[in-house]
Amino acid sequence: MRLHTAEPCEVAVAADFVLWLRNARLSGDQSLLQLVFHPQDAQECCREKGQGRMDSFEDKLQQLREAFNAGRTRSAEFRAAQLQGLSHFLRDNKQQLQEALAQDLHKSAFESEVSEIAISQAEVDLALRNLRSWMKDEKVSKNLATQLDSAFIRKEPFGLVLIIVPWNYPLNLTLVPLVGAIAAGNCVVLKPSEISKATEKILAEVLPRYLDQSCFAVVLGGPQETGQLLEHRFDYIFFTGNTYVGKIVMAAAAKHLTPITLELGGKNPCYVDDNCDPQTVANRVAWFRYFNAGQTCVAPDYVLCSQEMQERLVPALQNAITRFYGDNPQTSPNLGRIINQKHFERLQGLLGCGRVAIGGQSDEGERYIAPTVLVDVQETEPVMQEEIFGPILPLVTVTNLDEAIEFINRREKPLALYAFSKRSQVIKQVLARTSSGGFCGNDGFMHMTLSSLPFGGVGTSGMGRYHGKFSFDTFSNQRACLLRSPGMEKINDLRYPPYTSRNLRVLLVAMEKRCCSCTLLVPNRAQEVPPSASRKSGVLTSPIQYGSSLQNFKHLLPSAN
Repeated sequence: MRLHTAEPCEVAVAADFVLWLRNARLSGDQSLLQLVFHPQDAQECCREKGQGRMDSFEDKLQQLREAFNAGRTRSAEFRAAQLQGLSHFLRDNKQQLQEALAQDLHKSAFESEVSEIAISQAEVDLALRNLRSWMKDEKVSKNLATQLDSAFIRKEPFGLVLIIVPWNYPLNLTLVPLVGAIAAGNCVVLKPSEISKATEKILAEVLPRYLDQSCFAVVLGGPQETGQLLEHRFDYIFFTGNTYVGKIVMAAAAKHLTPITLELGGKNPCYVDDNCDPQTVANRVAWFRYFNAGQTCVAPDYVLCSQEMQERLVPALQNAITRFYGDNPQTSPNLGRIINQKHFERLQGLLGCGRVAIGGQSDEGERYIAPTVLVDVQETEPVMQEEIFGPILPLVTVTNLDEAIEFINRREKPLALYAFSKRSQVIKQVLARTSSGGFCGNDGFMHMTLSSLPFGGVGTSGMGRYHGKFSFDTFSNQRACLLRSPGMEKINDLRYPPYTSRNLRVLLVAMEKRCCSCTLLVPNRAQEVPPSASRKSGVLTSPIQYGSSLQNFKHLLPSAN
């Protein structure tokens, strides 16, 4: 079964769903939105007079919990089969997915492949290659008191997971966390964004065919349905969106003490040192600022540089923009469009900040905003107070590196931070004296292409990490386990009352974290400690350091026979 909408409603930006809830507005007809199990059941659900939506949630979530409690998702074989299903979904529907991304965001096939399809496929492949090793119990070091025990960390699934997805990378930000949740053995509810309608439709109608629908569900709808969904208890919530809504989601999770990952955003700084080739910097900054029309959470939100560098950087940025998108970027097939009218109008308002040095043109009919560079920008202007999330790049002048670092540090910690310089010491200083979710020197957001690096924010830019094995770990409970023999009770007399100072001394030595062999527990090994063995604080530190200590409680050990 899956949850399905008879007709998606047109709503405001998902990131503002709380405001929407307060105003109780829909731009479409709310009566057309029903959550049903099968399309043929739509009329029956309509007759339930609004009760069906909440009942549908409750019933479906209960079915998913029952599937998890029955152990359906636990085996490596089941997890691998679902991951293979995701791989088939990507390969079988590649053309359809590219068309949907083009319809939603005017994404070129190149950008769709690089940032959505290929990254998702790479995550699936990595998980399939490493699934069994990730699932294995992780042995841990032991002390003398636990040498005969088995101590390990078991990676167990949380249970029922909710993944809430934004609209800017609607495929990537659905499948990459989903891979981790599946690999970890969870049941999953997916809530794709209703803003990216074409991609949402594929995720709702096509993706479930490739997964076991007793363990996975796709929920459609707008902010109201998301709010209703969050009233239910989940075992883990993974949210990608802005900081404001992240706080709302976290508050909803707190009601049930549900652990949560928040992948948020913020204003990502980009420092450009005077000792740089301006054209190289311009090429790299322009590419990752205007990629996906600037609607990227890790894109540089502003550049910090000296006045001299700004004068060199502006013409270099103009050259890069012309090279990438031609003399008239509006006709370029490689430049995206703003997702909807609300965001378009918001970005148009930001064009009035500072002075437009490059671009500034817009077309409401196409939701087109030209690649824009602003100069003479003041810190107090709106463009410097909110995450831009569009093809606008403000340049802010500073006198030196220290002032740039001070500027960065008096603001909230960003999701990403960038620094450009030919001097490695400058890059190292920015890295050492600032804090951010991710950092990249002399390039932009390429750190996100490495599954060996965790991706996530810090402070208001988010909490938690994912990508690669970090995704598996995020959706796994790290269960601490120790298995002990039911026999050999005589050894435990050390810890039982009546307490004595002698037993305390021996027990403390036994509880120290040491690496030693179980053969040290053989009583006659105590005689092999050389008199010259080195000591530290009265405790032997030779390879058989526990031999003498064992003399103190030899009589408590079981017979060698």
